[in-house]
Amino acid sequence: MKAIVQDGFGAPETLRAMEIETPEVGPDDVLVRVHAAGVNPYDWHILRGSPYVARLMPGGLGLTRPKERIAGLDAAGRVERVGANVRGLRPGDEVFGFCPGAFAEYARTKADQLAPKPAGLSFEEAAALPLAATTALRAVQDVAEARAGQRLLVNGAAGGIGTCAVQIAAAADVEVTGVCSTGNVELVRSIGAADVVDYTEDDFTRGRPPYDAILDNVGNRSRRHLRRALTPDGTLAINAGGAPDEVIGAIGPMVGAALLDRFVRQRLRVVPTLLRRDDLLAVAALVESGRLVPVLDRGHPLSDAAEAVGYVERGHARGKVVLTVP
Repeated sequence: MKAIVQDGFGAPETLRAMEIETPEVGPDDVLVRVHAAGVNPYDWHILRGSPYVARLMPGGLGLTRPKERIAGLDAAGRVERVGANVRGLRPGDEVFGFCPGAFAEYARTKADQLAPKPAGLSFEEAAALPLAATTALRAVQDVAEARAGQRLLVNGAAGGIGTCAVQIAAAADVEVTGVCSTGNVELVRSIGAADVVDYTEDDFTRGRPPYDAILDNVGNRSRRHLRRALTPDGTLAINAGGAPDEVIGAIGPMVGAALLDRFVRQRLRVVPTLLRRDDLLAVAALVESGRLVPVLDRGHPLSDAAEAVGYVERGHARGKVVLTVP
């Protein structure tokens, strides 16, 4: 099969298209014929081995090379084969979810990492959802605990997670303020934001009524400034990914926030990365009810994976970038 391979840490240009063996299917495995794969900041973190400290952590990125030789995580496609112990899935089923090695014609995963693809979505639209939409769902509902009538600010509202978070919160009658660049103001307003702050012209941490919760997807403001924009008992949901080639990246600020949380009235919480089927099913239900629509920036053929990952790494993607797999 064709696959995008990363044999060592480095820049996106180190990704190579190769012909390799199709994965074998064990008794608990599902083999997916990938039709589209989503590109996430996660992918360039894995590719670069950034932050460096994550290479040393249990279950981390890998010490000298990525643990997964084939890049990618988010996928949408059709079930090709199932293992003897798998129930509820059969060849031909259209699915989306978490498939390590998604930048390939076929990817092997577990049944509990997949959910039925929403019928109204293309494979490209479905591939844009798994990591971004489930993270947004968890951030809005579980970490920020945003409720109807509350005020939520989403920093990085035009990105993959941001566009999902704005829609999920707005659908729950939360008053959403989105922070984005000038060119994305109308987009963020169109997906449900009651107010939009253009960060090139305005400082959302000053001169505004405080917010009940802030979801920070960017990490470009200090905790002190973010807390200043919160109510006295508000919640800061931290989901910032840090910059490439940093030794500590976002891990340091996240640890610092967790420590400070013990001593202040406000809640400072990190949005966890969890790959759960229940979250995929919840996202699919939001899509099917019309409350969540994937926002796509651009599509690339599988062979252009390096260009797509580099574009996402530069931090200006409008919604999600996807790879189409012929």
